[in-house]
Order: sequence, then C-alpha cells, then structure tokens
Amino acid sequence: MSLRIYGNRLLKTLPGQDTRPTSGRVREAVFNIWQGTISGCRWLDLCAGSGSMGAEALCRGASLAIGIEQSSRACEIIRQNWQQVANSEQKFQILRGNVIQQLKNLSGKQFDRIYFDPPYASGLYVPVLEAIAQYQILDPQGEIAVEHNPHNWTPPVIPNWEVCRQKVYGNTGLTFYQTLEPEQME
Repeated sequence: MSLRIYGNRLLKTLPGQDTRPTSGRVREAVFNIWQGTISGCRWLDLCAGSGSMGAEALCRGASLAIGIEQSSRACEIIRQNWQQVANSEQKFQILRGNVIQQLKNLSGKQFDRIYFDPPYASGLYVPVLEAIAQYQILDPQGEIAVEHNPHNWTPPVIPNWEVCRQKVYGNTGLTFYQTLEPEQME
C-alpha cells in the first residue's frame, strides 16, 4: 500500500491493519493549523506508524524529525519514507520500542511540535502525556497534537499544560496542548 503527502510524494505503508495512517484530511488540517511553524522545527512523531506525519514535517522544512514506533516492520517503512523525503541538511532518527521508555531516553531534548497518534484503545494517552511533561520534552513555546476517537474522549489534565484547541474531522479527534505561561502556573 501507499499514500500521497505534501508535494505529491508517494509513501509506503504497511499492509493490513497493523498501523492506521493518519488520513489526508487530518494531515492537511494539522499542517494548516501549524502553518508557518514547521520550517526549522524539531518534530517528534509518537506511535509513528508509517511515518507520514514526520515525512510531511520534513517535506515542509522541519530541521529534525524523530519517530518512535513499537513495530520493527513499521520502523523500516518509516526509515525508507524519511530517507526519500529528507534533504541533506535535515536530520531524522527512528527509535524502535516502548514509547514511554524511548521518551525517558529523550529526556533533555525538546521538540517544537509533537504528534501523538496511538492505537485508540491502547491506554497510552495519560502515561505518554505525563512522561512528555515529566521529562520536559515539549519546548515551552511548543505544541502537541493528540489524535483520538472523538466519541469517547475527555482530554487528560496534565499539570502546567492547557488545551489550546480541539477539532473533529469525521471519526478523528485532535486535541492540542501547550505549556502554560509561568504566570498561569501559580
């Protein structure tokens, strides 16, 4: 299977239902919302699947893309996709394994934009968001977009973060978080 992204580039995807690529409509919406902030940004793609969101970020000028994915087959697809779209000045890395352990390994690094798209019934939402906050992986001026089922979703409350917008596109919901300003944390 394959899908098309920004610039009419064709990406590989895994056959079957092991991964669920973010729909073209949702990808376009995310990059329209974050328009003007992707060029030069540090991008983190959690539960990366085929890596389509990180590939879009690279196509739009992200300086760094890091993807975390559990499946070794998916990691190889991501690597191929990102090699195809990255230019010589962009850096990327694919980390295979448990997302929470890999976030711990990223402690000390910060990202401007984070896209988190776990299997909806995985139970990963709260522990992953808490790990991102605990390890301070989100840049203070950054944002995270969380993809979820819009029909049974209550945004988790994460200390020192606020929900800055929520959108629904058919059967896909997006909740965006940002760090509270220091005066709002008191």
